[in-house]
Amino acid sequence: MADIEMEEDHPRLILHNFLTEDECKELEFIHKSCSTIGYRPNVFSTTLSHLIATNSAHLIIPFLPIRDRLKEKVEETFGCEYELVTEFTGLISWSRGASIGWHSDDNRPYLKQRDFTAVCYLNSYGKDFEGGLFHFQDGEPKTIAPMVGDAVIYTADGRNTHSVDEVTSGERLTLTLWFSRDSSHDEDAKLILLLEENVLHKSNNVPWSLLPLPASDNMYWFSPHQASNQDIGFDIRLGRLHALGFDVYYSRDMNFSSDLSELLMEPMQLARRDQLLDHKFVNVLHSLQIGEYVNLYDEQVAQFYFWEGCKSQAFTNEVQSGKAVRLSRSQSEKITRVNSVFLKDTKLVETVFQSAGRCYFNLATFSAAITEWEDYSCKLHKEILLSLPQWRAHQAIYSVKFDV
Repeated sequence: MADIEMEEDHPRLILHNFLTEDECKELEFIHKSCSTIGYRPNVFSTTLSHLIATNSAHLIIPFLPIRDRLKEKVEETFGCEYELVTEFTGLISWSRGASIGWHSDDNRPYLKQRDFTAVCYLNSYGKDFEGGLFHFQDGEPKTIAPMVGDAVIYTADGRNTHSVDEVTSGERLTLTLWFSRDSSHDEDAKLILLLEENVLHKSNNVPWSLLPLPASDNMYWFSPHQASNQDIGFDIRLGRLHALGFDVYYSRDMNFSSDLSELLMEPMQLARRDQLLDHKFVNVLHSLQIGEYVNLYDEQVAQFYFWEGCKSQAFTNEVQSGKAVRLSRSQSEKITRVNSVFLKDTKLVETVFQSAGRCYFNLATFSAAITEWEDYSCKLHKEILLSLPQWRAHQAIYSVKFDV
């Protein structure tokens, strides 16, 4: 890890290869399968509290060792060992059109508790996105071109006023954390309470206990410039599935004169071109988590992830075995009607979320990936149950120390 030396007047440090590619890939998967509309136009975010609230608490496990490493590095670099708490942890992505002007991270009265910032880049400028360069107003380095695995840490005050250029294509993805000396803003205390309410009070033996529960639909609705008009834009869950090459199919009859706000909470299936996959998902967020898991987390699976036409003998066998069926006319019409409500502008979808761009799909591999995803979720769920008592005890020690 090659570090760029820190200037005294503008305390900051660049950490090359701070995260491994596997760590970046795992966080990218979590974000793309769980994110909601962010705090600025063309921005998407995933917070730890949101993961807990949507029954995906097990997905906070990959964050925990990274948070600890970053906090230790910040304390070591700025000479404040054992003084800091983590104030915020979140995944943030910037799509085409997103930018932010000159500012410091403590530039509002309600942000004054922020003392230090850490930003980890999960993908690379020039490869995964264009634009989105990070600039400091003063000092060196002046400009940072995000590269996968790199991190930048700096004081959150006016000594490190900064901006981000407009993203012109792709999706710029970061893990962002703020640290504070004020223990009343300790994120861990809030997360532990949420975990106790949402994890420990549920039966660990119920199969669906690890299945996601979507937030309200308005948290997933993307409109240009954050317009509230539901007549334009799209649901980002269906948008990301569309970018992966999938449509969403609901078997029940739909009356489009009635409120459809509950539809995306219902069981559904995925379709690809003129084929309907047999597997049933508990809701659209569940199908998105599976889809992104295959596409991002396992490259060996992903390289077979899309159709090679519909003529291969393997595909014919899969259709005949019931893993996929040809869409009927009425089923295709239902898909079209769903898209007319939740994907009003497919051109906008393709601008915001770049297509996966693959041409292969293997149903047997996809089915195996579903099993792998379930094993992965169970493993993380066990880890969160084992980690929570230690996390609670550690937080209690910090509380006592700060109260003295």
